Amino acid sequence: MVISDHTAKAFDIDLQELARLVAEMGGLAEKQVADAVDALAQRDADRAQRTVAADPEIDALQAEIEEKAVLTIARRQPMAVDLREIVGALRVSNDLERIGDLAKNIGKRVMALDGEFHPPKLIRGVEHMGSMVLAQLKEVLDSYARHDLKKALAVWNGDEEIDAICTSLFRELLTYMMEDPRHITFCIHLMFCAKNIERMGDHATNIAETVYYMVEGHAITDQRRKGDTTAFAPLAAEK
Repeated sequence: MVISDHTAKAFDIDLQELARLVAEMGGLAEKQVADAVDALAQRDADRAQRTVAADPEIDALQAEIEEKAVLTIARRQPMAVDLREIVGALRVSNDLERIGDLAKNIGKRVMALDGEFHPPKLIRGVEHMGSMVLAQLKEVLDSYARHDLKKALAVWNGDEEIDAICTSLFRELLTYMMEDPRHITFCIHLMFCAKNIERMGDHATNIAETVYYMVEGHAITDQRRKGDTTAFAPLAAEK
């Protein structure tokens, strides 16, 4: 019984360490997203560079989480809810790593935008999208830490609004490009930034689905509602 108690305590410590690493990774991802959006809004090349430079730290944490998770499974052979905790940490770390990559991509775009045409209305649109996604990310990480199903489902249901804003922004960008070809380079960069932010929202939604799986023991059976963010292609063909 002493050995059993010791094993249970050691396993709890392993799970707590995994949760701590995911929380640390989540904090870094939040900062990277905020810096990327601010760099874009202010056309701040230095902050954009810092956003790109921050990415290896997030990648290293993901590798550490994967190693810790594999070792924990091998040593403890967890079942049921305990195994779901470990699988959840792996899934969340993977989505956070992708969010970091998307923030890095925005940083690279900002550095390429120096001296380009900057319509404030369009920049504000992307900034608004970024603020929404950052709020979703904060909420879903809190839902993960607290196993809060209600918060997770709120994030899951909020993805459609971000998609709709992205589609609307693409329409405006196409209008600018068709009105004046000199705006094409800037608008294409901004389209990619908006798409990166929209994809961040998808990864936040993935995390919400992971929280649901951890709490309920099965995947969400409802179909995820997605707006059509590819509408800019047929729109261009219509003109």
